Amino acid sequence: MAVTSADVARASGVSRTTVSYVLNATPGVTISDATRARVLETAARLGYAPSAAARTLRAGRSDLVLAVLPDWPIGPVLDDLLEQLADVLAERGLAMLVHHGRGTRPMAALWRAVQPRTVVAFAELAESDLRALAQAGIQVVDASGGAHETGEDAQAHIGRLQVEHLAAGGRRRIGWAGTTDARLAEFAARRLEGVAGACAGLGLEPPVACDLDLTAASAERAVRAWRAAGVDAVAAYNDEVGLAVLAGVRAAGLAVPDDVAVIGVDDVPVAAFACPPLSSVDQAIGRHAAYLAACTLAVLDGGPAPAPPGDLHTVVARASSAAR
Repeated sequence: MAVTSADVARASGVSRTTVSYVLNATPGVTISDATRARVLETAARLGYAPSAAARTLRAGRSDLVLAVLPDWPIGPVLDDLLEQLADVLAERGLAMLVHHGRGTRPMAALWRAVQPRTVVAFAELAESDLRALAQAGIQVVDASGGAHETGEDAQAHIGRLQVEHLAAGGRRRIGWAGTTDARLAEFAARRLEGVAGACAGLGLEPPVACDLDLTAASAERAVRAWRAAGVDAVAAYNDEVGLAVLAGVRAAGLAVPDDVAVIGVDDVPVAAFACPPLSSVDQAIGRHAAYLAACTLAVLDGGPAPAPPGDLHTVVARASSAAR
C-alpha cells in the first residue's frame, strides 16, 4: 500500500497541514528546524512520494510532455529523434513520456491519467481529441511533418530525391522496394508516390514495385522480377530494405552497382559498412529534434514559433549507386 501524507503525519507526531507545509516548502509559514527535520526524516524513512497529480494541482502546471506516436516500429532513427528531444526538454526540467497508439483506449483517457503540460503529436489527432485537449488547456505541437517546405508531401519528397539521384547516375528503369510491415504502409505508399511522380517527371517508365519481408529469399525473388523487367536501379523504402536488396542481388548472382544500383533512406550507421556501402537519404534527425524541441518550448513559454529548419533531406551517395 502506498504511503500517504497522513502516514507521515502520524509517524512524526504533527498535523497533515504541517507535513504539507514542510514537503511543499510553503513560503510564509514558520516551522521550527527540529519539526522540519523530523518530518523530512520520517518521509524518507517511510518512502513517501507525493503523487504527480497532486503536485500538478498545487503548481498549476505539469512538468510532463506527452509524445504521442502511432503504432510505428521503433527503429534507430525514431529512437534517436525521441532521445534527442527528451535531452533538450530535460534541460528545461521537463520529462517526456512516450505513448504508442496501440489498442482502443481513447486519447482523452490517457491525458486525463497523466495530466501532461503539452502533447507532441507525431500523427494527426482526431478532432474530438484536439477539442478535448484545448478545453483542458493542454496545447498540442504538430510533429507529423506532413509537408516539405516546398509544399510537397515530405515522404513523397524523399522518394523523388531517390529517383533523381539514380537518374543522374544514368539509371533509366527504376524498381521500388517496399515493406510488408503493415504499420509502415502509409509511409511506404507516400514514398512510392514520390518515386512514381519523379519517374513521370523525368520521362521514365513507371517504377516496378515489389514488397520485401526482409528475408534473403524474398529479396532474391524481387531482384529476379526487377531484372526480368529491365530494372537497373532500386529505390528502397529504408536502409533495412536496402540492405536486404543488396543481399538479394548477391543471391541472384548479380552485382551492385554494375547490374543494379540501390539507394535507401535514413542513413543508419551500418549503411556505410555494407558491401558495397549503401547510398541513402539522410533525414537530419538532430536538426529535426532541435526544431521539435524549440516548437514545444515556444508553446510552453507562449513565444513565437521557430522558423522551420528548411530541407532536412540530403542524399548521401556511396558505392551502391555509383554512376555508370
